[in-house]
Amino acid sequence: MDNTFLILSLFLPRITIIIYYFMHAIPYNNVPLVGDILLTIFLPRVLILIYIADNLGTGNYWFWIHLVVAVIVYFFSGNKANKKWRKRN
Repeated sequence: MDNTFLILSLFLPRITIIIYYFMHAIPYNNVPLVGDILLTIFLPRVLILIYIADNLGTGNYWFWIHLVVAVIVYFFSGNKANKKWRKRN
């Protein structure tokens, strides 16, 4: 697994997956193509975690870094959107 892929996917997971797909450099995984497409659209961070778990294992520090970032984004992105919505109304 490429370090560039791991670093870019921390900040821009969906764009990174799409770029690597067109470069034919998607990491090996057990997810079917339909699952890859749907997860890229709806849950790209989960797909990145699947890639890391399949290739590097769950004991790797990259897995834990991506998991922590996914949890932070999940919990704090909704709060930001909620505040924006309240300001408008």
